[in-house]
Amino acid sequence: MSDLKKWIVTANGIANDIARKEALEADRDGKWVHKTMTALKETKLTGLVVPKENGGLGGGLYALARISEELGKAYSSAGLCFGMHCVGAAVIAAKATDYQKKKYLQPIAEGEHITSLALSEPGTGAHFYFPQTSLLPTSQDDFIVNGDKTFITNGGHADSYVVSTLGASEDATADQFSCIILEANQPGIIWGDPWNGLGMRGNSSCPAHLNDIHISGNQILGEKGDQLWYIFNVVAPYFLMSMAGTYLGIAEAALQEAKNVLAKRHYMHSGTGLAQVSILQHRLGTLWSNVERTRRLIYNAAQLGDNGEPEAITHILAAKAEVGHCVVDVVNEAMTLAGGIGYRENGLLGMYLRDARAAHVMSPTTDLLYTWLGRVLLDQPILSD
Repeated sequence: MSDLKKWIVTANGIANDIARKEALEADRDGKWVHKTMTALKETKLTGLVVPKENGGLGGGLYALARISEELGKAYSSAGLCFGMHCVGAAVIAAKATDYQKKKYLQPIAEGEHITSLALSEPGTGAHFYFPQTSLLPTSQDDFIVNGDKTFITNGGHADSYVVSTLGASEDATADQFSCIILEANQPGIIWGDPWNGLGMRGNSSCPAHLNDIHISGNQILGEKGDQLWYIFNVVAPYFLMSMAGTYLGIAEAALQEAKNVLAKRHYMHSGTGLAQVSILQHRLGTLWSNVERTRRLIYNAAQLGDNGEPEAITHILAAKAEVGHCVVDVVNEAMTLAGGIGYRENGLLGMYLRDARAAHVMSPTTDLLYTWLGRVLLDQPILSD
């Protein structure tokens, strides 16, 4: 059995034995998926994208999409929390110093450390790549961080956070955008209200105020000014593939739920099974086709990215945009096929629908992705406005 198949089997076991059970409580109470993330740490799947030379599994975009899909089938928040950890780990790994390899990557690979991203801010909306959080140098090797971050997945539960910053000067420009890593126990991280979303309720995406946090140069990732490089060379592909996999998992779960309802239910007055009704057969076939063509787009995009193909970016942008439409359409139609039983309060399809809607509003939003895709196709700068 290949390494990837072993990882998928392990993820499937965690998804079915732990995440699926944890989903009900997490969705009801808005609790972080502690049991699922603990299991992922214990199996060292949290080291999925950490390079092998640092003790990790050395997986790439395709592995991330596949594992996220398995988790997403059971509970979308599990896929999101795992995915955001992996994106953070990939950012740390991209230009890690010897200190950062020992301090962060090795513990991540050993299942002892969870990280995440803190990029979004209250005033930037979908344009998360233009941070206003300030990074003020106080000496050659000491800095002070101030600002506000929102939608920090794994917020308050991770051991570290990859944070985007801007040089603290009135005339600061894009070449002063930097990525840093904050440790959870550093004084000055003030967490806001717990996450209470319509969907994706188990991911603890809460805000934080960063108040005069002192960091050393060892906590700066890459060179000062590298933030935009990280965003488009690491964050974008890993985030888009992990989220595409997660939403694909939701779509697949909704498809299976609709199939199960049609296979089991019969009309009492005639004895005819719903599985024998032509229009329902047709509509289920349409749903399967939607999910399957989206799956092939996602898998192909991830493999192109892993192979370093120049056209990978167009496929990666399209994959996340297309799965956003796919998952909402499939869950909506699955609920229609299931009828009243699918519309009951706290039912699976209701949870899937609430979770699926996050696909369009989670930055980069679907509209932004299509805009970027068009710019790439027309050889225009992605950030041209």
